[in-house]
Amino acid sequence: MISTDILIIGAGPVGLFTVFEAGLLKLRCHLVDSLGQPGGQLTEIYPKKPIYDIPGYPSVLAGELVDNLMEQIKPFNPGFTLGERAEHLEKVGEKRYRLITSRGTVIEAPVICIAGGLGCFEPRKPPIPNIEKFEDRGVAYVIRDPEVYRDKRVLLAGGGDSALDWTIFLADVASEVTLVHRRDSFRGALDSVEKVHELAQSGRVNLITNAQAVGIVGTDRVQGVSVKHKTGEEVVVAVDDFVPLFGLSPKLGPIADWNLTIDKNAIEVDTRDYSTGVPGIYAIGDINTYPGKLKLILCGFHEGTMAVQSAFSYIYPDKKLSFKYTTVNGVEGLPKEEEASVTA
Repeated sequence: MISTDILIIGAGPVGLFTVFEAGLLKLRCHLVDSLGQPGGQLTEIYPKKPIYDIPGYPSVLAGELVDNLMEQIKPFNPGFTLGERAEHLEKVGEKRYRLITSRGTVIEAPVICIAGGLGCFEPRKPPIPNIEKFEDRGVAYVIRDPEVYRDKRVLLAGGGDSALDWTIFLADVASEVTLVHRRDSFRGALDSVEKVHELAQSGRVNLITNAQAVGIVGTDRVQGVSVKHKTGEEVVVAVDDFVPLFGLSPKLGPIADWNLTIDKNAIEVDTRDYSTGVPGIYAIGDINTYPGKLKLILCGFHEGTMAVQSAFSYIYPDKKLSFKYTTVNGVEGLPKEEEASVTA
């Protein structure tokens, strides 16, 4: 069992920055995310998309922002449970919650901070008959560990940043990489499109456009993928793995059953501290709602800051919270006892 001060559900940018603010108050954090790596949508969907409204950055790529946030929270050594969905939440004491994930991991904390963005992400599956039969048997919708495809024949489908980026990456890992896209133009970053075309011209990637994957060949495991061109011609590409990358569909998921006040798939909160009305549970970022709500990363940063200030007082009602600027104290690892922002 994992024990922490604040359990953060969602490892997107808002959840990551909340770790920093909690660390300044000497509160330990553990993050749970259904995705296989930190960063939420920024990492999974558009890592190379420029973001223009982060203070101090006229422009920053989404992936770079995640890298910077991870570096910023490194001194506070947060824990991560990735690739597992937050499933069952129960109260096990006056100020104690127990969360059980989709894979049975047990985490306890006095405070829950829901920073799940738009909720749990579920893959958009292509309309291929019996595709569920081959899940974890050669079919995957998210690449969590590229080494799984070392020296294998891989077919990817999609036309966005994720499909392009993984095609480029796997060109140096897999024995054979095929990318199938239903159009001849791509939605991803121009430099990635150019790189894929260069790999195709050099013979390192098989690029099939104006076509779609329509079937899977195999018995107990993927052995090939049927690809149908717009002309009507259908061919079978022999592969070991099939990775359709058509994006992720957000859903509130099990959180909807946690007795929180829900309005149109968002959690209602009190804007004084972004509490949910259930003691010890807060909601920050795109998953919450209140009058005047703006779904911006920088607004989520503010919400996380206010939530951890309130969370400290909830956990330690007898301690006085003395706010100090980081420009005064600095952030060199965990603050020393005599320099900490928290005083008894």
